[in-house]
Parts: sequence; C-alpha cells; structure tokens
Amino acid sequence: MSLETPDIDATLDEIELESALAIDPAAADLLFREAHTTNAFADQPVSDEQLRAVWDLVRWAPTAMNSLPLRLLVVRTPEAKQRLAAHMAEGNRDRVLAAPVTIVAAADPGFHRHLGTLAPFVADAEANFEPLTEMRDGMARTSGLIQIGYLLVGLRAAGLGVGPMTGFDAAGVDGEFFDESGWKSLVVVNVGVPAAEGAHRPRQARLGYDVVSATV
Repeated sequence: MSLETPDIDATLDEIELESALAIDPAAADLLFREAHTTNAFADQPVSDEQLRAVWDLVRWAPTAMNSLPLRLLVVRTPEAKQRLAAHMAEGNRDRVLAAPVTIVAAADPGFHRHLGTLAPFVADAEANFEPLTEMRDGMARTSGLIQIGYLLVGLRAAGLGVGPMTGFDAAGVDGEFFDESGWKSLVVVNVGVPAAEGAHRPRQARLGYDVVSATV
C-alpha cells in the first residue's frame, strides 16, 4: 500500500466541518480546539462535587465488557503531594506541588470482581477471570487508558484545565499508594482552572486526517 504525504495540518472547510459534527462549535472549542495542556493554574479550588460530576459523565463511555477498570487517586493534601512528587520526573515535581489537585489515574487488575454487576451478560465472569492474571492486567491497562481519554475531555467539560504526565516512576507510585489495592498507575493528571497568564504554550500543529488514516 502506497501512501502520500499531504499537508500535516490540513482541515476541512470550516462550514463543512461544523455541519459534520453533532455538537455545536462552542462545545467543540471547549473540549478540543481551544483547549490546551495546562501547565499553570489559577488559585482556585477544585471541589469534590466537580470531580463527582465529571465521573458521573464519563463513566457512561464504552470499555471492554463494560469493565470500567479506571481508578482515581485524588491527591489534595500537601503531605500527599510531597509523597507523589518524590516519584515524579524532576521537571514535573513543581507542577504537582502547584496544582490545585492532582489525579493519579490507575488501572485495577481486580476489575473482574465487579463484573457480576457491570457485565451480567457474561456467565460466571468473576470466577472465570480470577486465574487469568496476565489477561486481566492487559485488559485493565488497555481499557484504563481509553477511560483516561474520556476523563480528560470530561474535566474540560467541567471548565477545568488538565495537565497529563507520564514522566514518573510508576513502580514507585504504586508502592507508595497502591500496595493494598493492587492498582497500577498509568497517568498523573494535574487539574484546575487555567491561570490567566502562562497557562500553556502557543498552539502547535496537528496532523491532518489524510496523514493519519488509510482506507482499504
């Protein structure tokens, strides 16, 4: 299969693009086009009610077998922030300490314990999955990462900025926080209202559809 290399930042005509979407332009801007990775936050709290509302929204998005393996450790206190920062890459430590709240998004390999409720259409799911440790680890990681994408968009839907980071010692974080639960950390996400100045870098290019797709 031979692929050409078209304009990396090509987009549809604005009118054609808007007519192809079911959401209005303001929502598209809030969730995607005008949203940036947030590196600096305003001195405003993020409430538990906001986080609950976000989860209540994003939990409806699809996962394999409706397994919902994503787990969220909400890091708020200065002491917990210090414990987390100790396992972050050097360039991410101050970001964790400065953010109003930080979420450690993790996968739960024990997700199968909830399948009787979440997937009653699968007979004896909990018992059948119990010995399949490697399969459960893979499923939890894959669907957990998918759910993190939903989470980032959901947080934006609540008017919050997000700064996802993968520069950290995952084994160290797991040992620090998840020894009892067995959760496996995937991504660390700083969350808050973006600062009025210096919240993000200027918008960079994005790849156009013709670069990232092939039709067979």
